[in-house]
Amino acid sequence: MDAIAWFFGNLWAGFSGIFIALANPAAWLDWSEGANVMRFIFFGASTELFFAVTSVFVILTVVGIFVRPVLWGTVRVIEGMQNSIGRFFAWAGLLMVLQQVLIVFLQRIFRSAEITISPFGIPFTRDISWYSEELKLYNAMIVALCVGYTFVQGGHVRVDLFYAGMKFRTKKVVDMIGSLLFVMPLTVIVWLFGWFFMWRNMIRPPVAVTDTFDRLQTKARAIRWDIETIGFSPNGFDAYILFKVLILAFAGLMFLMAWAFFMRSLAEFIEGPESENKYLDKDTLDDEIAEAAAEIH
Repeated sequence: MDAIAWFFGNLWAGFSGIFIALANPAAWLDWSEGANVMRFIFFGASTELFFAVTSVFVILTVVGIFVRPVLWGTVRVIEGMQNSIGRFFAWAGLLMVLQQVLIVFLQRIFRSAEITISPFGIPFTRDISWYSEELKLYNAMIVALCVGYTFVQGGHVRVDLFYAGMKFRTKKVVDMIGSLLFVMPLTVIVWLFGWFFMWRNMIRPPVAVTDTFDRLQTKARAIRWDIETIGFSPNGFDAYILFKVLILAFAGLMFLMAWAFFMRSLAEFIEGPESENKYLDKDTLDDEIAEAAAEIH
């Protein structure tokens, strides 16, 4: 009973906290004050934020059970966002290949040591080793930002021992349990540690997961920006802070995807087999053999 009371108490506190935060934006967006930066860091990976986000989805789920368009509408918005992000950043794969080819030609054939690009007329010159190491960023973008898109498209590998032989509604129960007990907790843990991992490479003094609010407010007196710009080689890629940002993007997108999958499974459980893959926006290959191969895998 105490655990249930704790959960619903925090759920209500999280929901009311949304309005408190919106009514006092300067308290967490005015970064001219070190105390506000530390407040933003603390609440960015707090139980308050978790329950604030969770309360929104709980309300949408409960309302959606009785007003089905709300449930399906939420699913379509999240899946549409995942598809849009994934389809856009999937082009990073092509960019990675083209850049690698360019590096090989300039380095091996023309013996060039630098590459200069001028977006919007602003010259940007870096050593070839910088662009070579940057290729890892494109790969990380594909992994972190296309994971939800791949999930929507059914592209993740499934190790299936019992699932295929289950009844339709039993499958949906398994899907809902998997979303709530496996995907969501994992993404929350990744966000929690990734959040402080990112900020440790952005400010001094360093912050930690174990820091209390009062401890962070004490550190705010000596806060200064110190964004990581150290590369693995003297002239190599020096924006590794972007990898820390991508960890958070991965966790956030998968947390949303877990809720969308839970809500889709719930809607399909209620409406039955005829609603399977309802409103699902899947890519088509326009090739029967390729489509069959994709379904097998």
